[in-house]
Amino acid sequence: MLIHPWDAARDDTEWQQWLAVHDFGQLAVNGRAGEPPFVQPLHFVYDPARSEALTHLARPNPLWGALEASPDCLLSVVDDYAYVPGPWQADPDGPSEHGTPTSFYAAVQLRCRAHVVDDPAEKAVLLNRQVGHFQPEGGSARVAVGEVPYGRMLSGIRGLRLEVTGVRAKFKYAGKRTAEVRDRIADRLAERDGPGDAAAREHLLRRQRA
Repeated sequence: MLIHPWDAARDDTEWQQWLAVHDFGQLAVNGRAGEPPFVQPLHFVYDPARSEALTHLARPNPLWGALEASPDCLLSVVDDYAYVPGPWQADPDGPSEHGTPTSFYAAVQLRCRAHVVDDPAEKAVLLNRQVGHFQPEGGSARVAVGEVPYGRMLSGIRGLRLEVTGVRAKFKYAGKRTAEVRDRIADRLAERDGPGDAAAREHLLRRQRA
């Protein structure tokens, strides 16, 4: 992923806060010789204190063999994207039709080393952490080994602890444009108000204020 200086995260806090609420991504794992990579969509929980992401997958998933052969993998998250028409980006002193269309988006890529979790008690802890993150209001029984309703299901999954070894973060929101052009884009996003426009506009304004 190309990251220009004006698109780079300002600090670790910026991408960590974003990742705390953007917790669905794709795990890319090296395929066996001659095969393309495995790419698995999944929910995860990122723990900045431990620099790790937690998730789980069904035991029959074909990803496991490749992951055990090559545990270095990449967890990629992309969201808050919007298409920006060329005229919105045009220089104020030039023709509007000469503006360059582009995409706005936020992206975080976590390079990880995978640790498979097969111990039933450890899997229960991992699952309870995930449910606590996604369902803080409760309402579901806790996972416990040998207890209903979920204890018998533990054998059907494997946990994954993804130890983060590197981070690449990008917030592509007109960082190299003038304040006048960014203000125009913000106005146009508000007027269009399509899917993703409000989130993209907030990033643009937030980074402009910083």
